[in-house]
Amino acid sequence: MRVLIVEDDAALAERLAALLGEAGLVAETVGDGREAAYLGCTEDYDAAVLDLGLPQLDGISVLRHWREAGRVFPVLILTGRGRWSDKLAGFGAGADDYLTKPFQHEEVVLRIKALLRRAGGHADPVLQAGDLSYDTFAGRFSLHGEPLALTAQEHRILAYLMHRKGAVVSRAEIGEHVYARDLEPDSNTVDVLVGRIRRKLPPGLLVTERGLGFRLVSEPEFRD
Repeated sequence: MRVLIVEDDAALAERLAALLGEAGLVAETVGDGREAAYLGCTEDYDAAVLDLGLPQLDGISVLRHWREAGRVFPVLILTGRGRWSDKLAGFGAGADDYLTKPFQHEEVVLRIKALLRRAGGHADPVLQAGDLSYDTFAGRFSLHGEPLALTAQEHRILAYLMHRKGAVVSRAEIGEHVYARDLEPDSNTVDVLVGRIRRKLPPGLLVTERGLGFRLVSEPEFRD
């Protein structure tokens, strides 16, 4: 899952990116409002962390720009402005959550995870596909109640498929949502990683839709 961090405090942005990375997410940072407005409209992010006090273009204008362009990914606003009028403006522009500075950096991770889960239509923090479980808060997979060993890239791909359970996910979509914009893999790399994941899961749980992509199902499917 890709998250855009829009924050002109470079040290804070890098710290948040590191924490989100440790949580299995792909975080990209930008410190300029105009560039943020452009990236949010041209890249496939799953969520954004948005500061309000930005150079070139303020955060509220950035958010309005995204929403007017039809971008619906959840947005968590970070700001030093604690007045009710500022919060009202943020929610009015299309924000999904609001956090006032100073804050615990780890809280940003928890809130982003919650926003991602709700955006995928999941109420329970533990996602389930057959005997496979994914604890979105802890960032851990388990199979038959036992920890499932995955590489970092396998973890990111399977986490994305869990959030999109039941939907056909193309190779291109995996590349856009699991990798940073300058590290998108070729389709063969995705196939190899998905193949490795499939071998670690019960047969029939991760289905290949020929010519379309992959689908993680609630119960194993077996085809002739």
